[in-house]
Amino acid sequence: MGVITLARVYDDEGVGRGPRFLVERLWPRGVRRADLQLSDWLPDVGPSTELRRWFGHEPLKWEDFRRRYFDELERHPEAWRPLRDAAAAGDITLLYSSRDVEHNNAVALREYLMARLESTSSDDLAPATAEGTSVSQPHDRGPANKPLERKDEPGTSP
Repeated sequence: MGVITLARVYDDEGVGRGPRFLVERLWPRGVRRADLQLSDWLPDVGPSTELRRWFGHEPLKWEDFRRRYFDELERHPEAWRPLRDAAAAGDITLLYSSRDVEHNNAVALREYLMARLESTSSDDLAPATAEGTSVSQPHDRGPANKPLERKDEPGTSP
């Protein structure tokens, strides 16, 4: 498992190692794409427009923002799985544009990704498809989402 580094696009001087991902829904003002040395821009992993506007970077709303943002991420795993897979393979950098370095979507997203990495062993990480996205398959369910009999569990026959 790699390190997930955060860097503000306006202050970034090559901070962090590995692939660099912009995790904002909107492109940062006044920033040229070439200046960011991006691996990818993932606008869909950013908070929804409604949530972003509601939050308005008000620290008093931080805990509620995190909860709502995590709910959005839960509903759209296809948006964050490429980041989880990249972080499982090595160090990555999440780029953001907020002035507030403690209360922004990249801080919350790093927390969310770290929890997913810690709760998922490397065996559970799905391989990337030809399109470069990851598809996670549950390992304990069979057809019709019924539990599979596991032969490696105590008390089961081989």
